[in-house]
Amino acid sequence: MIIYADDYMPYARQFFAGFGEVRPFAGRQLQPEQLTDADVLLVRSITKVTPDLLAQARKLRFVGTATIGTDHVDQAYLAERGIAFSSAPGCNARAVVEYILSSLFCLAERYQWSLTDQLIGIVGVGNIGQPLAEVLQLLGCKVLLCDPIRAQSEPDFPHQPLEVLLSMADVLSFHVPHTRQGLYSTHHLVNATTLQQLKPGCALLNACRGPVFDNQALLAEARNGRQRPLVLDVWEQEPAILLPLLPYLDIATAHIAGHSIEGKARGTEYLYQQLCKQLQAPVLYSLNDFCPFPPISSVQITENFGLPDVQSLFRLVYDVRRDDALFRHHIHQQGFDWLRKHYPARRECNSIAVHGTQVPDWLCQIGFRQ
Repeated sequence: MIIYADDYMPYARQFFAGFGEVRPFAGRQLQPEQLTDADVLLVRSITKVTPDLLAQARKLRFVGTATIGTDHVDQAYLAERGIAFSSAPGCNARAVVEYILSSLFCLAERYQWSLTDQLIGIVGVGNIGQPLAEVLQLLGCKVLLCDPIRAQSEPDFPHQPLEVLLSMADVLSFHVPHTRQGLYSTHHLVNATTLQQLKPGCALLNACRGPVFDNQALLAEARNGRQRPLVLDVWEQEPAILLPLLPYLDIATAHIAGHSIEGKARGTEYLYQQLCKQLQAPVLYSLNDFCPFPPISSVQITENFGLPDVQSLFRLVYDVRRDDALFRHHIHQQGFDWLRKHYPARRECNSIAVHGTQVPDWLCQIGFRQ
């Protein structure tokens, strides 16, 4: 069996070598002629899995994407050809939640907010938006939720229309897929019109898909003197992003919100499990077999630890300002894909065990271990 795997997919060789030969490839450079002997194709979001790409892949039996999103995969075409498909739902949700938390801590410090005084709107309350809302509520934040699709199927879901969030929220964080058709299209959900409807100074965070925000509209607003706190991890036209927007951003990163060691490896592990299921093979490996021991594995706290101390503890694990600094230093010379490929190791909160005589339950609910 020949298994083609994105060379940015951690532990792919370790997980899949038992099935056959693992051949790494550069995600954006994959060509149809490379896949003539492929039995399995494992991608990330930068590879567009289309009929053109798979035209010569006559042996292909399984396609997997180590991502939550699936808009880069033509699933109808795969089904037409009888090719099994799997995404990795929720694999990097915790990493994205921690990216947003770190960004909010950074904005709160820069603009001297108290996060508990900010009304935070979450647009898209799924694999990422739901745990983000739960963590923010544990931290004492006021949260509004917008997810019309969930509201249709869940009568008790506390949905607020987007127009309400635009007019009321102090912070808006987006966690939706990118769609162009249908009643709930998310393409350019934030545009010149919606920007006018926002409260002055409302912070915007996008760690879902670049085209959900009209980047040109953001630039036009900023150049016209209406600046607001802005966090972009995803951009339109990646990797050829709108660099003139960079000076107006508080935090700018290279589509790495979900790129913790655990988040990336969890996607690989999930696809391995799905291929085992497809081939009716036993599951022999888990993430714990390959994940390195964290550099900081435990922290001692005292009975004086409280909510104001969470930011300090959190920054032991991850500080988004590191990634913003890397982006600004390297983007012009090295480029967007180089930043993704050379992203430094980052762990999640659950890599640290918190010890003490009175460890608050909510601290573990946020993600730390006890």
